[in-house]
Amino acid sequence: MSTAPRCLADEVATRVRKLIEEQQLEAGMRLPAERQLAVQLGVSRNSLREALARLVSEGLLLSRRGGGTFVRWQHEPWSDQNIVQPLKSLLADDPDYTFDILEARHAIEASTAWHAALRATDADKEKLRLCFEASQSEDPDLAAQGDVRFHLAVAEASHNVVLLQTMRGFFELLHSSVIKSRQRMYLVPPVFARLTEQHQTVLNAILAGDAEGARQAMMAHLGFVHTTIKQFDEDRARQARITRLPGDPNEP
Repeated sequence: MSTAPRCLADEVATRVRKLIEEQQLEAGMRLPAERQLAVQLGVSRNSLREALARLVSEGLLLSRRGGGTFVRWQHEPWSDQNIVQPLKSLLADDPDYTFDILEARHAIEASTAWHAALRATDADKEKLRLCFEASQSEDPDLAAQGDVRFHLAVAEASHNVVLLQTMRGFFELLHSSVIKSRQRMYLVPPVFARLTEQHQTVLNAILAGDAEGARQAMMAHLGFVHTTIKQFDEDRARQARITRLPGDPNEP
Protein backbone atom coordinates (compact mmCIF):
# COMPACT_ATOMS: atom_id res chain seq x y z
CA MET A 1 0.00 0.00 0.00
CA SER A 2 1.33 3.46 -0.84
CA THR A 3 2.06 6.13 1.75
CA ALA A 4 -0.70 8.46 0.53
CA PRO A 5 -3.61 6.04 1.15
CA ARG A 6 -2.17 5.16 4.55
CA CYS A 7 -1.98 8.85 5.52
CA LEU A 8 -5.53 9.37 4.29
CA ALA A 9 -6.78 6.43 6.38
CA ASP A 10 -5.01 7.89 9.43
CA GLU A 11 -6.68 11.25 8.82
CA VAL A 12 -10.11 9.65 8.47
CA ALA A 13 -9.53 7.59 11.63
CA THR A 14 -8.70 10.81 13.51
CA ARG A 15 -11.91 12.39 12.23
CA VAL A 16 -13.94 9.36 13.35
CA ARG A 17 -12.40 9.64 16.83
CA LYS A 18 -13.32 13.32 16.91
CA LEU A 19 -16.88 12.53 15.82
CA ILE A 20 -17.21 9.96 18.62
CA GLU A 21 -15.99 12.53 21.13
CA GLU A 22 -18.15 15.38 19.83
CA GLN A 23 -21.30 13.28 19.72
CA GLN A 24 -20.43 11.71 23.09
CA LEU A 25 -20.96 8.21 21.77
CA GLU A 26 -20.66 5.76 24.66
CA ALA A 27 -19.72 2.09 24.83
CA GLY A 28 -22.25 -0.06 23.00
CA MET A 29 -23.55 2.76 20.81
CA ARG A 30 -23.58 2.24 17.06
CA LEU A 31 -21.91 4.54 14.56
CA PRO A 32 -23.98 5.84 11.64
CA ALA A 33 -24.33 3.49 8.68
CA GLU A 34 -21.22 3.35 6.47
CA ARG A 35 -22.81 5.22 3.57
CA GLN A 36 -24.16 7.95 5.85
CA LEU A 37 -20.88 8.28 7.76
CA ALA A 38 -18.84 8.55 4.53
CA VAL A 39 -21.09 11.39 3.33
CA GLN A 40 -20.96 13.06 6.74
CA LEU A 41 -17.14 12.99 6.75
CA GLY A 42 -16.83 13.78 3.03
CA VAL A 43 -14.67 10.74 2.26
CA SER A 44 -14.90 7.67 0.07
CA ARG A 45 -16.34 4.48 1.52
CA ASN A 46 -13.05 2.67 0.82
CA SER A 47 -11.10 5.20 2.90
CA LEU A 48 -13.70 5.00 5.62
CA ARG A 49 -13.58 1.18 5.69
CA GLU A 50 -9.80 1.23 6.10
CA ALA A 51 -10.02 3.81 8.87
CA LEU A 52 -12.70 1.83 10.70
CA ALA A 53 -10.62 -1.34 10.37
CA ARG A 54 -7.72 0.43 12.05
CA LEU A 55 -9.90 1.64 14.89
CA VAL A 56 -11.24 -1.88 15.34
CA SER A 57 -7.68 -3.24 15.53
CA GLU A 58 -6.83 -0.55 18.10
CA GLY A 59 -9.77 -1.66 20.26
CA LEU A 60 -11.77 1.57 19.96
CA LEU A 61 -14.51 0.06 17.82
CA LEU A 62 -16.26 -3.29 17.54
CA SER A 63 -17.56 -4.54 14.19
CA ARG A 64 -20.48 -6.96 13.86
CA ARG A 65 -21.00 -8.58 10.46
CA GLY A 66 -24.32 -7.31 9.16
CA GLY A 67 -24.93 -5.44 12.41
CA GLY A 68 -22.83 -2.30 12.11
CA THR A 69 -19.89 -0.78 13.96
CA PHE A 70 -20.06 0.02 17.66
CA VAL A 71 -18.01 1.92 20.21
CA ARG A 72 -16.10 -0.49 22.41
CA TRP A 73 -15.73 0.00 26.17
CA GLN A 74 -12.59 1.97 27.06
CA HIS A 75 -11.90 2.00 30.78
CA GLU A 76 -10.10 5.04 32.10
CA PRO A 77 -6.95 4.49 34.15
CA TRP A 78 -7.02 5.14 37.87
CA SER A 79 -5.20 8.38 38.60
CA ASP A 80 -3.32 7.29 41.74
CA GLN A 81 -1.43 4.02 41.47
CA ASN A 82 -0.39 4.33 45.13
CA ILE A 83 -4.04 3.81 46.07
CA VAL A 84 -5.06 1.14 43.58
CA GLN A 85 -1.90 -0.99 43.76
CA PRO A 86 -2.63 -2.49 47.23
CA LEU A 87 -6.07 -3.58 46.00
CA LYS A 88 -4.50 -5.17 42.91
CA SER A 89 -2.16 -7.11 45.17
CA LEU A 90 -5.05 -8.31 47.33
CA LEU A 91 -6.98 -9.52 44.29
CA ALA A 92 -3.92 -11.31 42.95
CA ASP A 93 -3.40 -13.13 46.26
CA ASP A 94 -7.06 -13.94 46.92
CA PRO A 95 -9.78 -13.54 44.22
CA ASP A 96 -12.44 -13.63 46.96
CA TYR A 97 -11.57 -9.99 47.63
CA THR A 98 -13.61 -9.30 44.50
CA PHE A 99 -16.72 -9.67 46.63
CA ASP A 100 -15.33 -7.14 49.14
CA ILE A 101 -15.09 -4.64 46.29
CA LEU A 102 -18.63 -5.49 45.17
CA GLU A 103 -19.83 -4.81 48.72
CA ALA A 104 -18.00 -1.48 48.71
CA ARG A 105 -19.72 -0.63 45.44
CA HIS A 106 -23.09 -0.97 47.18
CA ALA A 107 -22.27 1.93 49.47
CA ILE A 108 -20.62 4.05 46.78
CA GLU A 109 -23.23 3.55 44.07
CA ALA A 110 -26.06 4.18 46.50
CA SER A 111 -24.44 7.59 47.01
CA THR A 112 -23.82 8.26 43.32
CA ALA A 113 -27.45 7.46 42.50
CA TRP A 114 -28.68 9.71 45.34
CA HIS A 115 -26.55 12.67 44.24
CA ALA A 116 -27.26 12.07 40.55
CA ALA A 117 -30.99 12.42 41.22
CA LEU A 118 -30.34 15.79 42.87
CA ARG A 119 -27.66 17.13 40.53
CA ALA A 120 -28.03 15.61 37.05
CA THR A 121 -28.07 18.22 34.28
CA ASP A 122 -30.04 17.87 31.07
CA ALA A 123 -26.84 16.67 29.37
CA ASP A 124 -26.29 14.09 32.11
CA LYS A 125 -29.84 12.83 31.73
CA GLU A 126 -29.46 12.47 27.98
CA LYS A 127 -26.23 10.50 28.46
CA LEU A 128 -27.97 8.23 30.97
CA ARG A 129 -30.76 7.57 28.47
CA LEU A 130 -28.26 6.74 25.73
CA CYS A 131 -26.27 4.40 27.99
CA PHE A 132 -29.47 2.68 29.07
CA GLU A 133 -30.45 2.14 25.43
CA ALA A 134 -26.98 0.74 24.68
CA SER A 135 -27.40 -1.81 27.48
CA GLN A 136 -30.47 -3.19 25.67
CA SER A 137 -28.43 -4.51 22.73
CA GLU A 138 -29.17 -8.07 21.65
CA ASP A 139 -25.41 -8.67 21.55
CA PRO A 140 -24.28 -9.76 25.07
CA ASP A 141 -20.87 -8.13 24.68
CA LEU A 142 -22.32 -4.77 23.68
CA ALA A 143 -25.07 -4.99 26.29
CA ALA A 144 -22.49 -5.67 29.01
CA GLN A 145 -20.41 -2.70 27.90
CA GLY A 146 -23.48 -0.47 27.90
CA ASP A 147 -24.35 -1.75 31.38
CA VAL A 148 -20.94 -0.77 32.80
CA ARG A 149 -21.10 2.61 31.06
CA PHE A 150 -24.54 3.25 32.55
CA HIS A 151 -23.16 2.84 36.06
CA LEU A 152 -20.27 5.20 35.33
CA ALA A 153 -22.69 7.71 33.79
CA VAL A 154 -24.63 7.69 37.08
CA ALA A 155 -21.37 8.44 38.90
CA GLU A 156 -20.59 11.26 36.45
CA ALA A 157 -24.06 12.72 37.02
CA SER A 158 -23.39 12.84 40.78
CA HIS A 159 -20.86 15.63 40.14
CA ASN A 160 -18.73 14.34 42.99
CA VAL A 161 -15.21 13.83 41.69
CA VAL A 162 -14.16 11.59 44.59
CA LEU A 163 -17.07 9.20 44.05
CA LEU A 164 -16.47 9.21 40.30
CA GLN A 165 -12.74 8.50 40.59
CA THR A 166 -13.41 5.73 43.11
CA MET A 167 -15.91 4.14 40.73
CA ARG A 168 -13.44 4.36 37.86
CA GLY A 169 -10.81 2.72 40.02
CA PHE A 170 -13.14 -0.15 40.94
CA PHE A 171 -14.11 -0.74 37.34
CA GLU A 172 -10.47 -0.75 36.30
CA LEU A 173 -9.74 -3.41 38.92
CA LEU A 174 -12.79 -5.46 38.01
CA HIS A 175 -12.94 -4.61 34.30
CA SER A 176 -12.51 -8.13 32.91
CA SER A 177 -14.62 -9.93 35.52
CA VAL A 178 -17.39 -7.30 35.43
CA ILE A 179 -17.73 -7.53 31.65
CA LYS A 180 -17.63 -11.35 31.66
CA SER A 181 -20.19 -11.60 34.48
CA ARG A 182 -22.56 -9.24 32.73
CA GLN A 183 -22.15 -11.10 29.45
CA ARG A 184 -23.26 -14.27 31.23
CA MET A 185 -26.26 -12.49 32.76
CA TYR A 186 -27.36 -11.09 29.42
CA LEU A 187 -27.35 -14.61 27.96
CA VAL A 188 -30.14 -15.67 30.35
CA PRO A 189 -33.44 -14.08 29.18
CA PRO A 190 -35.13 -13.87 32.63
CA VAL A 191 -32.00 -12.27 34.12
CA PHE A 192 -31.71 -9.89 31.15
CA ALA A 193 -35.32 -8.83 31.71
CA ARG A 194 -34.68 -8.18 35.41
CA LEU A 195 -31.57 -6.12 34.67
CA THR A 196 -33.51 -4.03 32.13
CA GLU A 197 -36.32 -3.43 34.61
CA GLN A 198 -33.89 -2.48 37.39
CA HIS A 199 -31.89 -0.09 35.20
CA GLN A 200 -35.14 1.50 34.06
CA THR A 201 -36.19 2.02 37.70
CA VAL A 202 -32.85 3.66 38.55
CA LEU A 203 -33.05 5.85 35.44
CA ASN A 204 -36.64 6.92 36.09
CA ALA A 205 -35.85 7.89 39.69
CA ILE A 206 -32.87 10.00 38.63
CA LEU A 207 -34.84 11.68 35.84
CA ALA A 208 -37.61 12.44 38.34
CA GLY A 209 -35.19 13.87 40.89
CA ASP A 210 -36.21 11.21 43.42
CA ALA A 211 -32.99 10.82 45.44
CA GLU A 212 -34.25 8.21 47.89
CA GLY A 213 -35.97 6.25 45.14
CA ALA A 214 -32.74 6.25 43.11
CA ARG A 215 -30.73 5.07 46.12
CA GLN A 216 -33.15 2.24 46.90
CA ALA A 217 -33.37 1.18 43.25
CA MET A 218 -29.58 1.06 42.90
CA MET A 219 -29.22 -0.97 46.10
CA ALA A 220 -31.85 -3.47 44.93
CA HIS A 221 -30.14 -3.75 41.55
CA LEU A 222 -26.66 -4.33 42.98
CA GLY A 223 -28.05 -6.88 45.43
CA PHE A 224 -29.55 -8.80 42.52
CA VAL A 225 -26.29 -8.60 40.52
CA HIS A 226 -24.23 -9.77 43.51
CA THR A 227 -26.55 -12.72 44.18
CA THR A 228 -26.70 -13.69 40.50
CA ILE A 229 -22.92 -13.62 40.04
CA LYS A 230 -22.46 -15.68 43.19
CA GLN A 231 -25.01 -18.20 41.94
CA PHE A 232 -23.23 -18.44 38.59
CA ASP A 233 -19.95 -19.11 40.38
CA GLU A 234 -21.53 -21.79 42.56
CA ASP A 235 -23.13 -23.47 39.53
CA ARG A 236 -19.81 -23.46 37.71
CA ALA A 237 -18.03 -24.97 40.72
CA ARG A 238 -20.75 -27.62 41.02
CA GLN A 239 -20.37 -28.58 37.35
CA ALA A 240 -16.60 -28.78 37.78
CA ARG A 241 -17.03 -31.18 40.70
CA ILE A 242 -19.41 -33.36 38.70
CA THR A 243 -16.92 -33.71 35.87
CA ARG A 244 -14.30 -34.85 38.37
CA LEU A 245 -16.46 -37.60 39.87
CA PRO A 246 -15.27 -41.16 39.09
CA GLY A 247 -17.37 -43.20 36.68
CA ASP A 248 -19.66 -46.08 37.66
CA PRO A 249 -17.38 -49.07 38.47
CA ASN A 250 -20.05 -51.44 37.02
CA GLU A 251 -19.96 -49.73 33.64
CA PRO A 252 -17.89 -51.53 30.96
